[in-house]
Amino acid sequence: MKTTGVLSLLALLVAVCAAQAPKPCVSPPLLHGGFTTMSDDGLMGSTGTMSYDAFSQRVHMTMMSLTGNVTSPIDRVLLFGKKIMYEINWRTFSCRMKPLNATFQPMRVPEDAQLLGQVVMGSSSSFGMGVLVNNWFGTLPGNARYTFVFTEVGCIPLTYSIYTPEEGWNMISTFNWVLGTVDPGVFIPPFFCRKAKLEESDAPETMLTALKSLVREAKGMK
Repeated sequence: MKTTGVLSLLALLVAVCAAQAPKPCVSPPLLHGGFTTMSDDGLMGSTGTMSYDAFSQRVHMTMMSLTGNVTSPIDRVLLFGKKIMYEINWRTFSCRMKPLNATFQPMRVPEDAQLLGQVVMGSSSSFGMGVLVNNWFGTLPGNARYTFVFTEVGCIPLTYSIYTPEEGWNMISTFNWVLGTVDPGVFIPPFFCRKAKLEESDAPETMLTALKSLVREAKGMK
């Protein structure tokens, strides 16, 4: 009887520990924050802001070049519900409208992601000195790999590191996330986009590919 009791207690402890292990999560549906990108050559590319609305499946990104004399912002407005993406150049007041063929993917840890570990970013020596985060890794189509860092509380994205055989490693770091949408108007294209004609494009766009195209355009403006 004692042996049975001990085994039952051990089984209960194992179940409790398994229940406490970090699980893949989904980020809040409305977010606004900043980000920086790191290109495959190891040099910092650009910095910008992002507004994210999972309810209406839309994303707005603005990026500024970190070097050079040009400081005009370049924007992307991704309207997944309408299958349209706007590329906006405020320096030339020009706008391109492209088909958005990709399915909306909410900010989340993929269900098949594997936990690399749970750590404290900063220090756990005193209250407020650190943030508990979960490190995840996995694979993507095309022999790509990724590592994602999300906060344990709130499932807030912090870093995306993605490797592809064609481009090597690219890193996106985020900061200053605010829950909710600061300005809903950022999802509405400016007036000069009314003249834009829908272009033909075979390449599906996602938030990550749109970020990469912003980096390339920002580099071209330097």
